[in-house]
Amino acid sequence: MKQIKIIIERSKNAYSAYAENVDGVAGMGDTVDEAKKGALEAIEIQKELGNLKAGNYEIVYKFDMQSMLNHYKKIFSLAALERITGIDQKYLQHYSSGLKKPRPERLKRIEKSLHNLGAELMALEL
Repeated sequence: MKQIKIIIERSKNAYSAYAENVDGVAGMGDTVDEAKKGALEAIEIQKELGNLKAGNYEIVYKFDMQSMLNHYKKIFSLAALERITGIDQKYLQHYSSGLKKPRPERLKRIEKSLHNLGAELMALEL
């Protein structure tokens, strides 16, 4: 299955979503969800135009840290993220506000911690 990597970024006024590896795929909106929706619609248009082969694609969303933290703040408090990642809330707040950017090693640590949580949740049965 082909992978389409969609980059999610925040500007001062909106969110943008664009494919890193497919031309003509982009979306914008006031929220991450609106930007994602625009990018997914653009994928369908590219299929209709024949620029993308018909079929299923794995969509991978790549966030900048500030956008990710702000988008998921309804789900993850800074205290919860500190417990999951082991990174102090003070630093997470700096990343969320855009005051500081995490070093690459710290980005990987946050990503790995969230993936581990996701894997644990996927294995859960109720």
